[in-house]
Formats: sequence, C-alpha cells, structure tokens
Amino acid sequence: MMNNLEIFNSFCGQSSKMVTQKYSTSFYKASSLFHPEIRQHIYNIYGFVRLADEIVDTFHDYDKVRLMTEFESSYESARENCISLNPILHSFCVTQREQKIPQHLVDAFLTSMKMDLGEIKDLNDEKYNEYIYGSAEVVGLMCLKVFVNGNVEEYEKLKPYAQSLGAAFQKINFLRDISADFNDLNRTYFPGVDFENFTHIDKLEIENDIAKDFAHAKIGIKMLPMSSKLAVFMAYKYYFNLFKKIKKTETKQLLTKRIRVSNARKMYLFGEMILNKNLNLL
Repeated sequence: MMNNLEIFNSFCGQSSKMVTQKYSTSFYKASSLFHPEIRQHIYNIYGFVRLADEIVDTFHDYDKVRLMTEFESSYESARENCISLNPILHSFCVTQREQKIPQHLVDAFLTSMKMDLGEIKDLNDEKYNEYIYGSAEVVGLMCLKVFVNGNVEEYEKLKPYAQSLGAAFQKINFLRDISADFNDLNRTYFPGVDFENFTHIDKLEIENDIAKDFAHAKIGIKMLPMSSKLAVFMAYKYYFNLFKKIKKTETKQLLTKRIRVSNARKMYLFGEMILNKNLNLL
C-alpha cells in the first residue's frame, strides 16, 4: 500500500505523462518503446521543457517575462525543498535527483528559453550555438543521463552523439517553423540568413549542416542500451522523414506553411519499428 508521498509522486508523474500525451502524440507514441523503468523519467523531463517552451512560444496574451520568472523561481524552490505543489516541477525534480542530472544542464536550458523572451534576430555563430545547446542539446543530455542509469563512462562516450541528435532536431524545427517564427514571432535563428531574401543556397547550406548532425548522431544511437535504443531510433526516423520532406519543399513554400509528416506515415514508421524489434533487427 502506497504512503501519502508515494501517492503524490504518482499523481505528479501522471501529470507529466498527460502533458506528453496532450502536447506531442508522436513523441508519446515513441515513448512506449522505452523500457518501463525509464519511461516515467522521460515524461518528467518532457513535461518540464514543454511548459517552459509554452511560456515563450504560445502564451502571447500574458506577461511572458513574469511567467518565466515565476516558473524559474518555483523550480528553484522545488529543487531546494524536494517538493512542489506544481506536479510538473515536482516530478522533474524527482528525476533530476534520482538520475543525477547536472544543474548546469538545466541552467543552460532556462537561459535559452529566456533568450526567446527577447529579440531573436541577427544571431552570430556563438549565440546561435549557445541557443542550440541550451534549447536542444542539453535536453538530449538529460535524457542520456536516464538512459545510462548512472554509468559515467557511458555518458561521456555517448554525450557528443546525443548533442548532435538534439542539434539536428532543433535545426529541423527551425526550418519547419520558419513561417511562424519569422512572420508571427519576428525570430530568425540561422546566422547570416536574410529571410526577406531566403535562397535555395541558404537552405542547402542549412540542410548540409543538419545531415552532418544526423550522420554523427546515428553512430551513437547504435550504441545505446536496448532500454532506450528503439524509442530514440523511432524519434530519429520521424525527424529524418520530416527532414526529407523539407528538402523536397521549395524555399518559398517554407516561408508560408509548416511541413508535417502525415499520421499515416507516422503509423507506418511505428509499425516498422515494432516489426524490427520483434525480429531483433536493431
């Protein structure tokens, strides 16, 4: 029989799971491929980063700076006191403690989120790389801490591959969301690119950079433990399919619509992954 704290922890974990399910059906589907022992930790990480991302990207009718300040303050309190009545923050802090997620990763993530509260225009290479690291690479590293279950040697070995995968995902998100970022949010993430005169050459250079990230990341995916390999490879395949669609899309079209992978294609990829799992092909 669970005691009261265990009941509360379970409730908070279910809240993070619900956030994952409601905000990303694709990721939630892929997460079913994680081993049950690590699945809840991934939900907890996703819930935390999703709430912060929602503050900076969608809560336009509210004071985003105040909301982010309160979010960060509430997180600090949850971390210091080992409890929070905010179920998403509580469950994330449980994962951070149990999986020994370094504080500098969380700090880097929050720094990038706060960058989105200001003007994201004309980033130089240094600021661009800083943003990519904090908004995406560190999320991959948080998950990697869960995947290796405390094995420091494995973490250090797989760390650069996890960063490459996170970077590839984020850069694809930038390309996919150019229309909303540029036209609605007045954001231009890619250094040296004028989206008033976005050319095929500009697009090709970005795609070549992403292809390098993907090629490097795939090496690391093959080295992951089976408890996480299938789910990460599923996410890789989804984003790689999205990448292929973007590559086939005319430059001008990217500025007017958001490119998606169809639900039918997602289901096919998931079915293919299950088949590979059952045939021990991965």
